[in-house]
Amino acid sequence: MLRFLPIFLVLFLFLFSGPVLAIYDPLSVPNNSFGIHITQEADIEAAAELVNSSGGKWGYVTFVIQKGERNTHRWQKTFNQLRKLHLIPLVRIATAQLNSGWEKPNPDEIDGWVDFLGSLNWPIANRYVIVGNEPNHKKEWGGEISPEGYADYLKIFSRKLKAKSDDFFVLPAALDFSARNTKDTLDATLFWQRMLKVHPDIFDWVDGLNSHSYPNPNFSGSEKATGRGTTASFWWEEAYLRSLGVDKDFPIFITETGWAHSIDKNSQGYLDPEEIGPKLEYAFANIWNNPRVVAITPFILNYGQPPFDVFSWKKADGSFYPFFETVKALPKTKGKPIQKTSGEILGAFLPAFSEAGQTFTVALLIKNTGQSIWNEEEPIFLRDMTDQIEITKVKTFAQMEPGELKIALFEAKLITETEKQLGYLTLFEGKNIISNAYPFEIRIYNPPSFRDYFESLKNSIAAAFLKILPKRSL
Repeated sequence: MLRFLPIFLVLFLFLFSGPVLAIYDPLSVPNNSFGIHITQEADIEAAAELVNSSGGKWGYVTFVIQKGERNTHRWQKTFNQLRKLHLIPLVRIATAQLNSGWEKPNPDEIDGWVDFLGSLNWPIANRYVIVGNEPNHKKEWGGEISPEGYADYLKIFSRKLKAKSDDFFVLPAALDFSARNTKDTLDATLFWQRMLKVHPDIFDWVDGLNSHSYPNPNFSGSEKATGRGTTASFWWEEAYLRSLGVDKDFPIFITETGWAHSIDKNSQGYLDPEEIGPKLEYAFANIWNNPRVVAITPFILNYGQPPFDVFSWKKADGSFYPFFETVKALPKTKGKPIQKTSGEILGAFLPAFSEAGQTFTVALLIKNTGQSIWNEEEPIFLRDMTDQIEITKVKTFAQMEPGELKIALFEAKLITETEKQLGYLTLFEGKNIISNAYPFEIRIYNPPSFRDYFESLKNSIAAAFLKILPKRSL
């Protein structure tokens, strides 16, 4: 029978191990659509306080990584913090600032981006990457407007990301749909038309629709307005894309939106900060509650300098504007994004012998090789896949973050009477195997019974007397 165990284990692992994941529909699981745009890692805790409040969990944060900031250690530390605080990153890649705008992206630098993004252990299975920003503005594309160049860049970037990992969820740059044809901007509808002309399949290379649904004009429009250039612009944009022949039900990401405020109540005709809370509350409840919307990340949590201080949710003195508390108080969903859970058993320490039915300690040296924090919500448990031993209790098995190496202790006992026990220890989450099968061997020890002990003692005494009596007879 034992010679068939390897075949059995291969079949068991195949049938019951967790699924091999590619990108998943974020709306197929409970999703907390609340989010915020940030500019620095120092704002992550405040972002979590905002978007994961009032019953929420796993909200979103949008932030930019410039090409000169591609430091794996820095961003892995950031991703680990996002994981602990249950935040989902939407990463927008950028070049470097040039005068008042940005350098034109270079396709030769894509491989470096792909290697960097692929080196990180992301908080969840979907790795959201936004390729660029509002390229229908000259300042965003090195001083020129090139829908054809952007389409080339997007397609190459997407193809290389997905060759690196099926988990990359690619979002195109959002366009400014309030811009018209000027010397510095191009109407976004013409931009899309020209992209599709050069690459008719360009939207086959993206996984969602990205929108900057600002309430215009002057970032001060009505929260109830609909159509292009409003808080509902995303829906107009999706309909227009369909009119161009792109018939896809894209999940929608609103990565910038929000009202500009007057700061000191005397700035460029923008709204009084007190007016913004009710507008946000209405938009979240009546506009952005669309079932296709995955995330809404208003611009911006904290920006103390012009020109974006008029969008900041945080004041110069470190406190927040009232609309921060308004959104914080809105009811939210406890998100449950998919994470990859995996581990490795590096060593198992069991006694060489054990009595049948008696408990003993199993010590495992284990490593978390996945994305999730073990034992945070769903417990990780140990099982012998051959049912030679039963795990009766978890003695010590603390939470483990990805990359951590720890010793876990379990209590176990033999449940068969076979003299030599050969088994395979494996870690599970729910019904899914998450680790290798680690072999062990243990033998049953049968201590002598009282009768056997008494007979042995009697025989020993008799043997001693036989030795003594002949000496006395002499």
